[in-house]
Amino acid sequence: MPFWKEKKLHEMTREEWESLCDGCGKCCLHKLEDEDTGEIHYTDIACRFLDPDTTACSKYMVRQRYVGNCVVMSPDLLDKLPWMPSTCAYRLLYEGKDLYDWHPLISGSRESVHEAGHSVKGRAVDERVAGDYEDHLVDWPA
Repeated sequence: MPFWKEKKLHEMTREEWESLCDGCGKCCLHKLEDEDTGEIHYTDIACRFLDPDTTACSKYMVRQRYVGNCVVMSPDLLDKLPWMPSTCAYRLLYEGKDLYDWHPLISGSRESVHEAGHSVKGRAVDERVAGDYEDHLVDWPA
């Protein structure tokens, strides 16, 4: 039985917890929140530390030192992050759902998330050159 089916999120080791991340990069996209409705709108604008070709963070271990509002995921935060993508393993497991077939823990390949079209690979714009965020609204990350 896979560990994510046997353990609750807060029972996982750090290694197990980290392995849940599929590497899609969606959480590294900037989002806009409608002040009136609270609705979250995704952009294709990525944090400057996200490599658009690999969807890996170049400053992962020290990212909060450089990006103060970067979230370090934990089980305690999952109910406080309405912007987490619907395909995110952390969110799926928190909601009592299973991982998708393309998740690397299921497929055995870190490339499967990209091959299935569920990552920002090749679709993200660096925040340093993006311009107006409103010009970069997208509906594909959800």
